[in-house]
Amino acid sequence: MNAPRRAARRRAPHPAAAPLRVAIAALTTALGLSATALGAVSLRMARTVVTPAGRVPDVELVGLDAAAQTVTLQRTPDTALPGRYGLFTTGSTSYLRLGSVVKEDEASVTRKLLTHVPADAQLAPAAAFSGWYYDEPDDLQIPYRNALIGTPVGPCPAWEFPAAVDTDVWVIQVHGRGTTRSETLRAVPVFHELGITSLLVSYRNDGDAPRSRTGTYGLGATEWRDVDAAIGYARRQGARRILLMGWSMGGAICLQTEFSSPHRDVIAGLILESPVVDWRTVLRYQGQLMRLPSPVLALAQQILGSDWGAMLTRSGSAIPLDRLDAVARATELRHPVLILHSDDDGFVPSDASHALAEARPDLVTMETFTVARHTKLWNYDEARWSRVIRDWVRSHGFAAEE
Repeated sequence: MNAPRRAARRRAPHPAAAPLRVAIAALTTALGLSATALGAVSLRMARTVVTPAGRVPDVELVGLDAAAQTVTLQRTPDTALPGRYGLFTTGSTSYLRLGSVVKEDEASVTRKLLTHVPADAQLAPAAAFSGWYYDEPDDLQIPYRNALIGTPVGPCPAWEFPAAVDTDVWVIQVHGRGTTRSETLRAVPVFHELGITSLLVSYRNDGDAPRSRTGTYGLGATEWRDVDAAIGYARRQGARRILLMGWSMGGAICLQTEFSSPHRDVIAGLILESPVVDWRTVLRYQGQLMRLPSPVLALAQQILGSDWGAMLTRSGSAIPLDRLDAVARATELRHPVLILHSDDDGFVPSDASHALAEARPDLVTMETFTVARHTKLWNYDEARWSRVIRDWVRSHGFAAEE
């Protein structure tokens, strides 16, 4: 490196050398800035993945017709879906239930309101479209009680919906990333019909449960311990066969519970709704949606999976992406699994779900939807969704006698 520079000082520069050196210097500076920018984007992506975030508005509220009891929303792949949904708003009404589409065009969708809105209602122009539908346990009109589950991070609140008749079969419902246990209320009626007690749990950093030391997600690598504590609670209440049902990231948590729980002897099966089966698949898909260069995604995964990256994301420890890959660990499955996933999920691609079903056809049943999008399968086709679960539960002998 030094010899050429000394030679350059002894010789007079060629007339064309100066512009060339300027061009090279400019290119080097640009590449340096690009590398810095790529690194910043990668770090931001990694931090976003592990940082809990509340509900954010994702759709414009175009108009409200209190006389007709309809609401008009910006048209998106979600707001145009058939079925029943929820809408989180701000103003005089904070949550609305939405019914079928009554009118639509290229820019907007008008839906029937299933929550009465008074004529003087004032709503903010931005809202969050949701698949929850039920917002509170009282909405179900099924008896329930509040419970507290002792976990490694402290007492986590839960809702317990006892079966009408004493049973030793329970289902533990685990919600997804950025939501709370209310997300899983939709599943209670079908299990109640089957004579199964439902336990809807919270876990660290979800807004209902205590905060961990770092306040960040482990993407299933840490949260499974809170679900494991819920299994212990159910056992103490008389449960002898326990189904785990996970939604989105809750699916990843349930899979980690299946792989690692000391209570595996009472786990009877898993039901996974729009699940994260492999985080790398999800990260790659999200990166493509955002049109991020491959190096950005690669570096984001390195940040997530390394101890030095954990310092940058403030997550406390590396995210074990290999351990969170259920396809690679498919041989470790010990119990039957039902997966419900839409092939046009739009957030968590179904590729890894299909791969898991192909890897363990002896245990995994895959029910594929289309159009239904992410965690909105119940909303899109409640009859089919419920029938698939009922048939699977009964075929494995988990249902109580009716």
